Amino acid sequence: MAGAHLCAGKGVIMTTIGTEQRPMWIAVIGAGPAGFYAIEALLKNDAPVRVDIIERLPTPFGLVRSGVAPDHQSIKGVTRIYDKIMADPRVRFFGNVSMGTDISHAELLAYYDQVIYAVGAQSDRKMGIPGEDLIGSAPATNFVGWYNGHPYYRNSQFNLDIHERVVVVGNGNVAMDVTRALLAPIDELAKTDMADHAIAGLRSSAVKQVVIAGRRGPVQAAFTTPELKEFGELDGVDVLLDPVDFVLDPVSAAHLAENKVAGRNHDVMQGYMARGLSGAAKSIHMQFLWSPVEIVGHNGHVTGVVMERNRLVDDGNGNVKAEGTGAKRTIACGMVLRSVGYRSVALPGVPFDEKRGLIPNMDGRVIDLANQTPIERTYVVGWAKRGPSGIIGTNKPDSVATVASMKADWESIGARVPAERTGHAVATVLQSRSAQVVTYADWQKLDAHETQLGTAQQRPRVKVVDVKEMLDIIKR
Repeated sequence: MAGAHLCAGKGVIMTTIGTEQRPMWIAVIGAGPAGFYAIEALLKNDAPVRVDIIERLPTPFGLVRSGVAPDHQSIKGVTRIYDKIMADPRVRFFGNVSMGTDISHAELLAYYDQVIYAVGAQSDRKMGIPGEDLIGSAPATNFVGWYNGHPYYRNSQFNLDIHERVVVVGNGNVAMDVTRALLAPIDELAKTDMADHAIAGLRSSAVKQVVIAGRRGPVQAAFTTPELKEFGELDGVDVLLDPVDFVLDPVSAAHLAENKVAGRNHDVMQGYMARGLSGAAKSIHMQFLWSPVEIVGHNGHVTGVVMERNRLVDDGNGNVKAEGTGAKRTIACGMVLRSVGYRSVALPGVPFDEKRGLIPNMDGRVIDLANQTPIERTYVVGWAKRGPSGIIGTNKPDSVATVASMKADWESIGARVPAERTGHAVATVLQSRSAQVVTYADWQKLDAHETQLGTAQQRPRVKVVDVKEMLDIIKR
């Protein structure tokens, strides 16, 4: 190797890292937006780096493929940028490889100069109330994964053909997405890349009403204005709100005056109340200042949810918190979808903050919780770094900031490097452990298969939702 020579000690070389002769070898665990934005920042200005993407599924793009609503196809166009990144000769894709099963954190450090975890927030937060485990109570993320064709959720069961009312708990964009999926005209959804099994399930759906319940007021709602406006564009759907929810406390009134998003949302909701009801067959009931305290059922199945009325009180820090008043009512329903927050999942050998549900870090450097110091050459981006907040684009500055920390550490990695730490040997290891490693060329075959099926049906794509079928298509 030019610029390098063997030194005392078996398999150890002396070299200058970060040159064309010896580029930085970096592993990115997870092929979602945060990971791709980190890679984009690493490759900038023809930097001497080599990046390997390690993804547990055969398909890249994370939540852009399996989380973005099917009726938001324009947002999915960002994958064209990600595809260009994957096509860069400095980048390799190893799909269908599980971190912790096919390769360990210690092995990643042995094969790479730096490791980035871009694993997102894969789990949901529970409400912690009685009846939450009844049949018909589920995380909204499961429902999203089901209708988006995520392999892990393709066999989930949602009895949509039995009950007319669904309660969605939460006031974020995911709550809005699942509400549209439940009530939007199925012929419109059938033109998207929604999974075929979900189209069939929704076509036979009996759901006519969705109640969206938020524990705080309309000013504190986390959804964005474009998502809110889409409710008013749904064919055959009325939007109902209670004027009493819009009697604001002083803190909320001040926040409304200062926050532009809250102000725009408030104006849209006022518009919904002003236009009244059209007598549509379906409806969305947006209810604020209500918290679920129990899910009730019969024979193990959800039959309703007990809600407690809240009031907002000053928390002493210039914000408000919801406080129960003791007044309760029960909403009859056949399904409850909770969208009350998400958390990352602990990975073997990687520090994890159980309380906050993320990988502890300082400026993207993963830290040991015991002594609050950075651990060796390990970094984090995205929701696993900062928690589940923001939209897809929010990941870009977040990832750029982590990459800045990585580059600042390049000099400290040192010149004494084990010979195997060049990324070359890892391909053989992964091939020997994974049932079938999926390369970028393999993904292109699967991508072509899905888009060709979609073209025949005048849809963006028809997703393959079973991993075994994906691998079989690639082999053929």
